[in-house]
Amino acid sequence: MPPLSSVEPDRRPWLRDTLLVAFVTAAFYSIMLGTRELGVPDEARYSEIPREMVATGHYITPRLDGVLYFEKPPLFYWLQTLSIRLWGLNDWSMRFWTAFFAVLGCTAVYLTAASLYGRRTGLLSALVLGTSLLYFGMGHVITLDMAVSVLASLSLFAFMLANRRPLGPARRFGMWAAFLFAALATLTKGLIGIVFPMMAVGLWIMVLWDWSILKRMYLPTSFAVYFAVAAPWHILLQLKHPTFLHYYFIRQHFERYLTDVAHRYQPFWYFLPVLLLGVLPWSAFLVQALRYNLGFAWRNRAQHSDTLLLFIWVASIFVFFSASDSKLVPYILPVFPPLAILIGRYLDTRWDKPLAAGDRRAFIAIGPVGVAMGLAAALVVPATRPSLDPHALGVAMALLGAALVLTALAASFLGLKRGFVPGVTALSLGFAVFLLGVNASAPYLDTRTIKPLVTKLRPLLTPNAVVACYGGYNQDLPFYLRRLVEVVNFKGELGYGTTLEPTPWIMKGPTFWQQWQSKRPVYMVTSVSSYQRLAKRGIRMFMVAQNPYNVIVANRAP
Repeated sequence: MPPLSSVEPDRRPWLRDTLLVAFVTAAFYSIMLGTRELGVPDEARYSEIPREMVATGHYITPRLDGVLYFEKPPLFYWLQTLSIRLWGLNDWSMRFWTAFFAVLGCTAVYLTAASLYGRRTGLLSALVLGTSLLYFGMGHVITLDMAVSVLASLSLFAFMLANRRPLGPARRFGMWAAFLFAALATLTKGLIGIVFPMMAVGLWIMVLWDWSILKRMYLPTSFAVYFAVAAPWHILLQLKHPTFLHYYFIRQHFERYLTDVAHRYQPFWYFLPVLLLGVLPWSAFLVQALRYNLGFAWRNRAQHSDTLLLFIWVASIFVFFSASDSKLVPYILPVFPPLAILIGRYLDTRWDKPLAAGDRRAFIAIGPVGVAMGLAAALVVPATRPSLDPHALGVAMALLGAALVLTALAASFLGLKRGFVPGVTALSLGFAVFLLGVNASAPYLDTRTIKPLVTKLRPLLTPNAVVACYGGYNQDLPFYLRRLVEVVNFKGELGYGTTLEPTPWIMKGPTFWQQWQSKRPVYMVTSVSSYQRLAKRGIRMFMVAQNPYNVIVANRAP
C-alpha cells in the first residue's frame, strides 16, 4: 500500500457535489410548488401572456388579454410556453421555471465559490443562498426577478472564472459565456441584464486601476455574441411597431428609474431592512462576513480581486436600486448569489474554530430576535391579514411562530454551548423547516385569487357568452377561464396597448350596459363594493358566485 502522502486525491468531487446540490435544492424547491393558486397580479400576468402565445401561435409580440404588452421582453414567456407544451396549463407548470432558476442559482454559486475558495465554501454558499428567506420565497413566485437575477449572476461568475484563465480558447469561451448570459438576462427583463455586469466590472477595473483587463475580454467578439442574442427581438418589434423602442426604453426603463411614474416610490434606505430580512437567517453573520471579506489593506486589493468584485457587485446594485424612484422588494434579488458566497466564505473560516466575539454576539442575539419574530408571526399576522379562512390562517401562523422560536432557541443554545458548527446546523435545518411551513401557509396569506369563483362560472358558459371585468382587471380570470375577457371602465397597464390597435373589448360603461341589456348571456366580475354601488343604482343582476372580495353576477338567471 503506498504511503498516505502519495495517494492521488479525488480530483472530481465537484461533480458529486454539483449533483448533490442540484438534487437537494430541486427537492427543496419543488415541494408544494403547485399547491396554491396563482397570485395576482404578477403570477397571473406572467402566466396569461404565454397562455395567449400558445393559444394564438404568435410568439414574437406579447399580449395580455389580447392587448399588445411591451413592458418586458419575451424570454421568460417563451420558457413558460415550453412548460405549457410539456406539462399542460396548471399552477405547477407555470412555476417550474422560477424554481428551475432558483436551483440553477444555488448550483452556480456552489461551482463558483468552490472554484474561488474551496469545496466547503461552495457548499456553505449554496446552503446560505437556498435557505435565505427572500430567495426561497421568490423561487416559488412567478416573476421575472429570479430569472434575471440568476442570469445576471451567471454573467458575473462566468467573467470571474474566465478572468482567471490565461489568454486562449478557455478564456475566450468564458468571456463569450459571460456576454451570452448578459444577453439572456436582457431578454428577460431589459437593460439591467447588461448594465449590472458592465457596472460592476467597470467599477472593479477602476478600483484595481488595471485597464489591461479590457484588452483580455475579447470585447469585439463578446459584444457580437451579446447583440446576436439580444438584438433580433428588439429589432423585429420596432419594425412592426414604430413606437416600441421609445415606450420600451424611455418609459419602461429610464422614466421608471428616474421618476415615480410607476407609483412605487420608497425612501432611499428602503432596501436596507429588505436585505436584512431577506437574507434571514444569515443576516446574523452579515456584518462579520463583510468585515472579514474586506479585511485586507488597500495596497493588497489586487491579491483579493475576486472577493472585491463580489463585494462591488453587491454594493453597486444595492446603491443603484436605492437611488431609484421606483422600488419593489424583489428588485434587490440580484445581490443574493454573490452575497451568499461572501457569507459562505466567512462561515467556512469559522467552521472548525472556537467562537469569535462577533459570533458569540450573533448567537446571543438569535434567541430573542427569533422569539420576537415568532410571536409576531403567531399573533400580529392573523390579526392584520384578511383571509378567506381566518381559523386556518391562525393555526398556520401559530405553527410558523413556534418553528421560528424553537429554531432560534436551539441555534442560540447549541451555538453558545456546543460551538459554531452545531449552532449553524440547527439554524439552517430549523429555518429550512420554517420555509417549508411558509410555503404551505401561502394560500391563506394571498386570498385575492378568482379561481374558486371561476370554477362555479365555467360550467355555465356557452360559446356566445361574454365575461367582463367591471371597474378593474382580474389578472388571473382569463388564465383560469382559458379565454379572453372584456374589461369595462378600466385600462391600467393595458392602456398603452389600446392606443396601438383597435381593442373593442376594452370598453366604457355605456357600451357595456347596452350589451348587458341584450339577450346574449353576460357575466360580470367585479368587487363587492362595485356590486353594492350598482345594486343601489337598480341594475338588474343575478348572483352566480361570491366571496368576501369579489362577485360574479349575470344579466339573466343562471
